[in-house]
Amino acid sequence: MTATRVPGVPAIEDGVLISTNPATGEEAGRVPVASAEATVAAVRKAREAGAWWQALGYDGRKDRMLRWRSLLVQRIDELAQLTSLETGKPNADAIMEIVAAVEHLDWAPRHAKKVLGPRRTRTRVLLAEHTGHLEYQPYGVVGVIGPWNYPIVTPIGPISGALAAGNAVVFKPSEYTPIVGQWLVDTFAEVVPEQPVLQAVHGLGDVGAALCRSGVGKVAFTGSTATGKKVMAACAKNLVPVVIEAGGKDALIVDADADIPAAADAAVWGGMTNAGQTCIGIERVYAVAPVYDSLVKEIVARAGKLRTGEEIGPITMPKQIDIIREHIDDALAKGGTAVLGGAGAVQPPFVAPTVLVDVPADSSEIRDETFGPTLTITKVADADEAIRLANDTAYGLGGAVFGKRNAIRIARRLRSGMVSVNSTLTFVGMGNLPFGGVGDSGFGRIHGEDGLREFARPKSITVRRAKSLLPSTTFDRTPGQIRQIVKAVKLLYGRRS
Repeated sequence: MTATRVPGVPAIEDGVLISTNPATGEEAGRVPVASAEATVAAVRKAREAGAWWQALGYDGRKDRMLRWRSLLVQRIDELAQLTSLETGKPNADAIMEIVAAVEHLDWAPRHAKKVLGPRRTRTRVLLAEHTGHLEYQPYGVVGVIGPWNYPIVTPIGPISGALAAGNAVVFKPSEYTPIVGQWLVDTFAEVVPEQPVLQAVHGLGDVGAALCRSGVGKVAFTGSTATGKKVMAACAKNLVPVVIEAGGKDALIVDADADIPAAADAAVWGGMTNAGQTCIGIERVYAVAPVYDSLVKEIVARAGKLRTGEEIGPITMPKQIDIIREHIDDALAKGGTAVLGGAGAVQPPFVAPTVLVDVPADSSEIRDETFGPTLTITKVADADEAIRLANDTAYGLGGAVFGKRNAIRIARRLRSGMVSVNSTLTFVGMGNLPFGGVGDSGFGRIHGEDGLREFARPKSITVRRAKSLLPSTTFDRTPGQIRQIVKAVKLLYGRRS
């Protein structure tokens, strides 16, 4: 029988990390905490396993990864229940997270050979006697530091890309969701029992720091901007490259010709799914004046039907509740109005859906990541003003646009890594599209072809196939040959066209 503990607060006792449900305190499971020495040892084992994994080739890795994908599908209910227990999120949200993860586990191994496999490049005229060859070689071991809000689909992004590229992976799950992380590692071992190609190390932030210093070839991090900077600093000491997917303050722009019921439905989903604990969640809505009133009315009606404890789960990380409360209080103190929820919406461990209007642009609810089920709706004169306000942030992760005639043009002008048109958050479920941000939202990409290339080094090879007609890379070249080279360059490249 499981013990009841302080809800949502990871506890370490006798070298064991104990994970609990954030709403009930029910124990989700226990895992051993990794020391710095154990982390280095895991990377050492991963380096050997990675050599074996790389030797399987693209087709061998694809076979194993697709078997893991199928295993997740077969045991989807088990994983969803475990995720709900550990995070508190509704079962339906957990299932949809797994479905999105399956998409990436399917796409990456199927396309790795085409994207990363050896190829011959076109010969250039001045080096016609040489052929060019390009291939992508794995880093060996990739460290993945995962978040708690989406403990399956988010780490599966870099894990699937790193594995498909031929790397072994050492995965540090969030201390709030170690049991889900260990479940992923254990099920992978069921289909790849020969070598520890995917391992987990558990603990608090010091374990993540140890992973950065452990000798991995690259680190992929998902989490807050502040922690992302610490990861970069730790990796910089050994020039370890990083992929950083940090926070967001994503905006939804609703143009005059938008489908208002559809826009409202997407705004509520994008802002309040997973209790708003979504890095690509919609936190700000900018609606042009002609549709503003109807949009506010529709959003309030839809959000007002959501129930805490059912569609809206608990806030997983207890200290986030204080941030949500501070943002709501600041918005109201500076002249904003709560048309749904408000100061009384914060009832730990839950926060009820909250919709705010007339919130000034300098409030924390507009400027900083809230990470809760809140939306601000701001009236703007036109799409140009909406774009300017949407881009007026240090973040640049995702975003959304609702409209018809100008929607794609608006989307292109948003300073962000991804945009959904006439939907929200949908880009996360497309395995062939890169995912990542700009500015304080980080850099580098997971998913898609760009995501695969993040986890392999490009290797260029030139091969001489004939004697040089115009020798250039030798001290035996003659003045006459140099004149011929200059003549050829002028002939080939001297014209503007």
